[in-house]
Amino acid sequence: MASGGISLYNVQIKRLAGHDDVQLPQKMSAWASGYDLYAAVQEPVTLQPGERALIPTGFSLAMPPELEAQIRPRSGLALKHGITALNSPGTIDADYRGEVKVLLINHGTEPFTIERNERIAQMVFQIVPQVELLHVEQLSDTERGAGGFGHTGTK
Repeated sequence: MASGGISLYNVQIKRLAGHDDVQLPQKMSAWASGYDLYAAVQEPVTLQPGERALIPTGFSLAMPPELEAQIRPRSGLALKHGITALNSPGTIDADYRGEVKVLLINHGTEPFTIERNERIAQMVFQIVPQVELLHVEQLSDTERGAGGFGHTGTK
């Protein structure tokens, strides 16, 4: 346990060859929930409006099985340029050992260029409960039932 009764999980991080100059993930404030991720592109990558690209980060992880890493957009890039993570949040599973990459898309109206060492996304760790799916013939009833996708209206 860490101070204050909070569980501390050890996550191993490995810088990949050829990326000694790329920042490893880091929190930008003491209470930030996400670690900023940096682009490990060899050359600048320009995303045209509507275009997407898989951007390397130059590192890989080893997490305990009860964790996942979620890749999320950076709010400033989304607001100012329309740049976001396409599969948000993207999931890095605990048994994945390859390079962490970020699928970015340009929803803006202007081309956007990603430079080496530019902050492109954030990574948040989440606890994943162990679940056993039980096949049944009948589910319990609820007041909501099968209502979904706007069944409660907008007002």
